[in-house]
Amino acid sequence: MASKLSTCLTSHTLSGLNYKQSNPAFLVSSPRLLPAVKCKMRQRNFSSQHKRQLSKKIFPKRPPMNSNNRSNSDDEIESESTSSDSTLNSNLEIILDEENDSTVPVEHVGGKDASTLSDWPKPSDTNMDFSQQLSNVQLEDLIAMIRNAEKNIILLNEARVRALEDLEKILSEKEALQGEINVLEMKLAETDARIKLAAQEKINVELLEDQLEKLRKQLSERGDADGNCSQNRNIIEEASPSHGDSAPTVTKELESLRTQNLSLKDDIERLKGELSKVRNTDERVVSLEKERLSLECALKEMEQKLALSHEDVSKLSSLRVEYNGLLEKVDNLQELLDKATSQADQAILVLQQNQELRKKVDRLEESLQEAKLYKLSSEKLQQYNELMQQKIKLMEERLQRSDEEIHTHVKLYQESVKEFQNTLNKLKEDGKRRARDEPVDDMPWEFWSRLLLFIDGCLFEKKISPADAKLLREMVWKRDRRICDAYATCKEKSEREIVAMLLRLTSSPIRSALHIIHIAAEMAPVAKVGGLGDVVTGLSKALQKKGHLVEIVLPKYDCMQYDHIKDLRALNVAVESYFDGRLFKNKIWAGIVEGLPVYFIEPHHPSKFFWRGNFYGENDDFKRFSFFSRAALELLLQAGKKPDIIHCHDWQTAFVAPLYWDLYAPKGLNTARICFTCHNFEYQGSAPASELASCGLDVHQLNRPDRMQDNSSHDWVNAVKGGVVFSNIVTTVSPTYAQEVRTAEGGRGLHPTINSHSKKFIGILNGIDIDAWNPSTDTLIKVQYTANDLQGKAENKEALRRHLGLSSTENRQPLVGCITRLVPQKGVHLIRHAIFRTLELGGQFVLLGSSPVPHIQREFEGIAHQFQSHDNIRLILKYDDALSHAIYAASDMLIIPSIFEPCGLTQMIAMRYGSVPIARKTGGLNDSVFDVDDDAIPVQFRNGFTFLTADEQGLNSALERAFSRYRNNREFWEELVHKDMNIDFSWDSSAAQYEELYEKAVARARAMRQV
Repeated sequence: MASKLSTCLTSHTLSGLNYKQSNPAFLVSSPRLLPAVKCKMRQRNFSSQHKRQLSKKIFPKRPPMNSNNRSNSDDEIESESTSSDSTLNSNLEIILDEENDSTVPVEHVGGKDASTLSDWPKPSDTNMDFSQQLSNVQLEDLIAMIRNAEKNIILLNEARVRALEDLEKILSEKEALQGEINVLEMKLAETDARIKLAAQEKINVELLEDQLEKLRKQLSERGDADGNCSQNRNIIEEASPSHGDSAPTVTKELESLRTQNLSLKDDIERLKGELSKVRNTDERVVSLEKERLSLECALKEMEQKLALSHEDVSKLSSLRVEYNGLLEKVDNLQELLDKATSQADQAILVLQQNQELRKKVDRLEESLQEAKLYKLSSEKLQQYNELMQQKIKLMEERLQRSDEEIHTHVKLYQESVKEFQNTLNKLKEDGKRRARDEPVDDMPWEFWSRLLLFIDGCLFEKKISPADAKLLREMVWKRDRRICDAYATCKEKSEREIVAMLLRLTSSPIRSALHIIHIAAEMAPVAKVGGLGDVVTGLSKALQKKGHLVEIVLPKYDCMQYDHIKDLRALNVAVESYFDGRLFKNKIWAGIVEGLPVYFIEPHHPSKFFWRGNFYGENDDFKRFSFFSRAALELLLQAGKKPDIIHCHDWQTAFVAPLYWDLYAPKGLNTARICFTCHNFEYQGSAPASELASCGLDVHQLNRPDRMQDNSSHDWVNAVKGGVVFSNIVTTVSPTYAQEVRTAEGGRGLHPTINSHSKKFIGILNGIDIDAWNPSTDTLIKVQYTANDLQGKAENKEALRRHLGLSSTENRQPLVGCITRLVPQKGVHLIRHAIFRTLELGGQFVLLGSSPVPHIQREFEGIAHQFQSHDNIRLILKYDDALSHAIYAASDMLIIPSIFEPCGLTQMIAMRYGSVPIARKTGGLNDSVFDVDDDAIPVQFRNGFTFLTADEQGLNSALERAFSRYRNNREFWEELVHKDMNIDFSWDSSAAQYEELYEKAVARARAMRQV
């Protein structure tokens, strides 16, 4: 019975749940396509209690079973299940037939619904279209689905009620059987007790019989004995009949007990059978419970579907209203369209008339232009003849004057020869006299840096006084011949003799000049991540060439390029600096990098701040570089240095400015002016205000809006803001970028601070190291070349093509290069577009660079894989310094589509190697690349192709113009390349601007001290 019932319920559930598959027309339609129709339906609340009441009304309860007919319960349940199976199957067949019929008419819906649907307004014949037919079909499907859902719910309720009734009957039968089992168990226990007593009595009888046998044997052996024996025999014989009478009664009782025992065993077997039936009934109850749970789940799903169908019906009513409104709008639009059609016809007639008139006017204009040209040509011819006559007269007059001037020049020449000889003699005498006083120019910068480090080492080791060290530094700074000769002569002698020789030179004072110390996190080539390292090295070398004393302080990273450091040695001194409430020792190293004296600070801190294998990117970068900034100032204080300028760079050393004025100026390090350069305002070094206390700064005093408090969070401090507020000079790396950062978009939240300190803020365009980037001496390219001999550039292009496996069949095929970090700032979406657009224009494209952003790196790896064997595209997703030189030398054009670019060195290096830049007008790109088609720029300054908007249209315009000029005007392109290679992008001009800023700041400071 249980299996039949479960089969019935399962089939019914599946038929209800699979309605979606049986009505595909309803599934295809979506609410967006349904027309607005009016459909009224009764609201039904299908709660569980209502469903039970509904099922009771449709299927009334059967009379309850009593205890008399309990034995026939299985047969009755089986017959009822068979009847319910047949009823449910017949109902399911009816439902499936209705579901499969996809064309059920709307009139089949009874009651109020059918009447409402029949009252719908019929559309006019002109508006009977496919959408109206589709809405009717979809509405019929929806109503059919609702009817079928209601029937399915009723059938589910019926099955659920019957299952509950069967469950109640089974439970009552189980309780009755359990009572009978308990009674039988009690009887069984009593029978066991009686059996035990009978067994004990049987054992006693057997013992008595054995004793009787023994007595009989003893009596037979003795024979005729005395009177006692006979008396005993009589007693025994009297006793034995009584015992013989009791034995049959015991046997009868045993027999009755055996029969009872057998009947009990039969009863037990029968009970065991009934117990097994009860267990089967329990299993059936469990299965029915599971089926009940599944039916409840199916019922909940049907309730949800019914709720959704009600929502769809409500949507249909609103859509009907919208549909009527749309019909009215369509009628209005039809009227407007008719009017517009008539007006268009009239306009076409007028246009045709205007075209005829236009043709006549064009003919008249052509004839008029021909007449004007003829008139102008005749007038120009007359003017030309007059000019030629005037020029002939002027030439005759000039010839006469030139003859006279030749005679006078001959006389003057003879006199000048005599004067030249006299001045030559004087110059020889002056040269001999000045040779002793002029600075030495024939010694390399490494010599002077080595001598300067020797002097500082002696000062640290207290072998010379600070005053003597200052005088000796000034002599080195001025490249005095006396100290050069003294150091050269005693170079092979002992250190004590060298010190004694140098001290003899300190008797005569020398005029002081600028002493500049750079405190930075990078320096090329030993510790380079981006453009900061190039700027520190390039600017320092340029200032050194101008005669200034320049020193640099860096962290001693474990990942530096130590092979670029000459004469690296540890000084025999330990500088202690404060951090986190205690003093930490710092080991000081000195060496020469690119001819510049450099000090490296190695902190003895348990966190190993600069022994991480990385320059940046650590979680505690704020603490690492605040520690370094204080240790650098502590080094200057303990070394007794009195610099005129302390130049700090980016947020990593912006802490120097507040530390200098709050802590070290009161200690005596007070002669310097602070210059702060921010190379990129995107990175500002923000952190919770509490972390500022680690380096000894007063958080309460500095976490204020006018000092270091971050403009976007009152609980954070901003290192770059502190550098701007506490520095005497604030610079950035290009004039245009200086204007951009004063806006909300470019300043990244710091624009109010920059604007309030605008008087000390200026943008100076960076330069490049023209010695390192020189195509005429570059050993990393295939062939060296100059602006006057571009054949070497063509050979480098062919060499790069062979190296990368690109096609070389067409010599005049333009090669576009791109060397960049793949970050959003550089316009990666425009770089990606440029690859495919270059291919469409028939060019070749080479990309060199990588991305620290994982998803960008993966995207370009996919593009590289796509073009890995292509003849015209190659992507190298890493940084390779040697390959970058080769790409600069080989490329005809170099693309720089940056979203924002503070300065940018790529465009300068590209032009140095004759690669024409295609750049977006932003930041330093706007200050160094000028469009060849911009009439507002003088011709001599036009050097590339630019675009303004950071989108594909702007890039396409610049790229297409460059390709057109390259292919169609070879002479123009060669002149452009020649012009670009001769532009001076050295550090001389930038260093001169910094020098002027330094001198003004120092002059103001000296004037204030005198007051």
